[in-house]
Amino acid sequence: MLFGRGIPRTRLGPSFNRVWASITVSSLGDGMSFVALPLLAAQLTADPRQIAMVSLAEQLPWLLLGLLSGVLADRFDRRRILWLVDAARALLVGALAAAVAADMVTIPLLSLVAFLLGCGQTLYSGAWAGMVPALVAPSGLTRANARLQASSLITDTLLGTPLGALLFGIATALPFAVDAVSFATAAALVFILRGNFQPRSQPAPKTWTALRRDTTEGVRWLWRHHLLRRLCLASGITNLVGGGLIAILVLYARQTLGLSDLGFALLVASFALGGVVGAMSTPRLTARFGTPRVLRLTAVGTAIAAAAAGAATSGPIAGMGIAAYGAASLAWNVTAVSLRQSLVPAELLGRVAMAYQMVIGSGTALGAVAAGFTAHAFGLRTPFYTGAVLLFAASLISTRSVQRAALPSRGAVPERRTR
Repeated sequence: MLFGRGIPRTRLGPSFNRVWASITVSSLGDGMSFVALPLLAAQLTADPRQIAMVSLAEQLPWLLLGLLSGVLADRFDRRRILWLVDAARALLVGALAAAVAADMVTIPLLSLVAFLLGCGQTLYSGAWAGMVPALVAPSGLTRANARLQASSLITDTLLGTPLGALLFGIATALPFAVDAVSFATAAALVFILRGNFQPRSQPAPKTWTALRRDTTEGVRWLWRHHLLRRLCLASGITNLVGGGLIAILVLYARQTLGLSDLGFALLVASFALGGVVGAMSTPRLTARFGTPRVLRLTAVGTAIAAAAAGAATSGPIAGMGIAAYGAASLAWNVTAVSLRQSLVPAELLGRVAMAYQMVIGSGTALGAVAAGFTAHAFGLRTPFYTGAVLLFAASLISTRSVQRAALPSRGAVPERRTR
């Protein structure tokens, strides 16, 4: 069996379940927008460079706001940041739906909306980084993260993307309107969450010197931690590849594989199907084989799967490769995130996580640009092959990291250390 038999069960609690519901509801709308946004961009232009620019705009906030969002998350109530950001995103996506319905959308406007949504996601992620450890005991981190990742994939990619493609065919603005409603619902669920999620009693930094000190503290902690530093680099490479493949996938599906809009959505859904299996298998895999071995094997698996997807000659074959990529990458991600949460002190979680995320976001942004220009110059299969080489390099970095670290050979993650 793939899922948790024989794994000790830790009660995750009603507060976690409420946050889980918020993420699940929001993810359904996100999945619709995720497939509708590139489809809308592909209606406006067939140039892979311009489509990649939309993806780049969405990732730029990680570079501009990533570290600041970590400081805010470590100084203010994280729950309040979450619901305020979701409320703002509901208004923004609602405005986009109105613009689409009025036929007023252009690539520059779409890029601006993507940039603002990326700003919201960056602020949200900073606050979110410390929520799970605040709601769940260390022994339940892997299970909680696996449940969040799996449910997000089911509603976002497995259900949301095919539904988004169908709704896009009915009315172009409809997927964005549903996403606006999902953001509003998610904001309401977090708003009614009880408890104080401000990690420190000290006030927020009021001078640039204090702000810079708080920012560099998280970066310095991450840099000095050998294992997390190397995992961060491996994650950056992984997202460089993933961001590039996402940016050109709609054109790869249409022009290389000859698929319809629904076929493209099903390709995205195949990633989710594999990802659900990978995420939900992770607690059992880490319990049986240990964190180091899971990180090594899944990193190699993503490289093999990327090459297989790029060599596909039909939609079903590409779907199997993408599903395998999803399974391996989600298993690696759940393991790495749970490990990071267990090692970073609670008062530094926001800043360290966002320093980590800034590297990941930079990789995703650069990957979108690189894949767009590479596909334009050498064909749409080339990003898959070059990505496989880079992913194999990331697997070597992961292997060296875990070999040097004193991690348990069995079990999910070690208990949190304070440094």
